[in-house]
Amino acid sequence: MKIICVIPARAESSRFFEKPLALICGKPMIQWVYTHCKSCEYFEEVYIATDSEKIKVACESFGARVVMTSSAHDTATERLYEVATQLPADLYVMVNGDEPLLTGEYIKQCIPEHLDTDSLFVSNLMTDFNNPVEVVDSTNLKIVTATDNRCLFISRSPIPYPKGNMNYVYHKFVGVGAFTRKALDFYHNTPRGPIEKIEENDSFRFIENHVPIYYYNCHCKSLSVDTPKDIEGVEEYLKGEGICG
Repeated sequence: MKIICVIPARAESSRFFEKPLALICGKPMIQWVYTHCKSCEYFEEVYIATDSEKIKVACESFGARVVMTSSAHDTATERLYEVATQLPADLYVMVNGDEPLLTGEYIKQCIPEHLDTDSLFVSNLMTDFNNPVEVVDSTNLKIVTATDNRCLFISRSPIPYPKGNMNYVYHKFVGVGAFTRKALDFYHNTPRGPIEKIEENDSFRFIENHVPIYYYNCHCKSLSVDTPKDIEGVEEYLKGEGICG
């Protein structure tokens, strides 16, 4: 099975302009993500997909392979679809460029052991919330799954509601997803539904149309970077691990 990894990296983030180039312990954030992806033995190749010439130059300076994509994409998945039209593969693994702590051992957990590559398959990663404050934070997506890891619902609100008891571990989205080409074609050719629009989460492109998607718990440390302030938390963690001084 040919698997390629794609890291979307756009410059025009409304909350954090040119976020992929933000320095973490002296290196651009996108370089941390790329290095972790390259360590995954399942990937035949790793590409960075961007619409920014500045990001392209920066990524090529540390040896990354870059695919230039349109600046008109509303979602990272649509950017991935464009890459898929240029680079044939059996499975495309998308790793968000704002997940600098995810190592290869966690990233590969979105790849199932057995897969019909001609099927419409989508999987993602999640992990446990450790801080109750994060559960009520609307910037964090909460994931609810069935016993077979199939996603039941995703929301920015705390779900499920703890009416019966408090003995429940909430799960949050981790920015890694795997798609067959057939799944990306479905995504591209299917209009946004009402729940996707209101939640602003494109996983509902599949869920609202009765296409199962799966979330696997990788039990990892995830600190996604949404604002410049988040950089401080990432650097503090890396220093605590002795990874940077």
